[in-house]
Amino acid sequence: MKSFWALLSRDVILAVREGGAIGTALGFFLVVVSLMPLGLGPDLNLLSRIAAGVLWIALLLAALLSLNRIFEADHEDGTLDVLATGPLPLELVTVAKSLAHWITTGIPLAIMAPVLGILLNLDLAAYPILVATTLAGTPAVSFLGAIGAALTMKTRRGGLLLALIVLPLYVPTLIFGISAVSAGAGPAGVGASFLILAAISLVAIVLGPLAAAAALRVQLQ
Repeated sequence: MKSFWALLSRDVILAVREGGAIGTALGFFLVVVSLMPLGLGPDLNLLSRIAAGVLWIALLLAALLSLNRIFEADHEDGTLDVLATGPLPLELVTVAKSLAHWITTGIPLAIMAPVLGILLNLDLAAYPILVATTLAGTPAVSFLGAIGAALTMKTRRGGLLLALIVLPLYVPTLIFGISAVSAGAGPAGVGASFLILAAISLVAIVLGPLAAAAALRVQLQ
């Protein structure tokens, strides 16, 4: 397990030092949400109704921008070949890299979401559940995204192809994330939607690395 924690720490440190992927994701999230009130006008009731959807859609698109860096940089400098032949199973390599992506991208986006909710007149009662749902749902974003990143690792300018592969996988997370936040501001509560969202993340954490590792083996042949 020392190798796993060493790889995880390395990826987190490199992502923080480079800062480009994190800054791009956070900047895109900020720009999209900030432009929405300008485009829709000053109707606060309308903004409040669509706030959950706008925040979740912007978060998913922002996270998508950094997915290609999960494996691409290590493939370019040969590190991935060394990892594939090392003592650490490729499945655990993909777990470490997906987890590093969640720590450096998913968590900052989840923390930023309530701040941007102010711009959309999000109901105050929905703020706690917004944080909870983004923290519970973003692991699925990273671990499912790793599958697309592995499949498009050798594709030149594969950003569009990556989006086509990954975005359909994000639909359940999007639906139940929005549903939980919307229910959190009303009397219905969050219950089922939040539990389903957490279950989606758990399934992604289990199955995502297996699929990503299989894709990497094909790409490295």
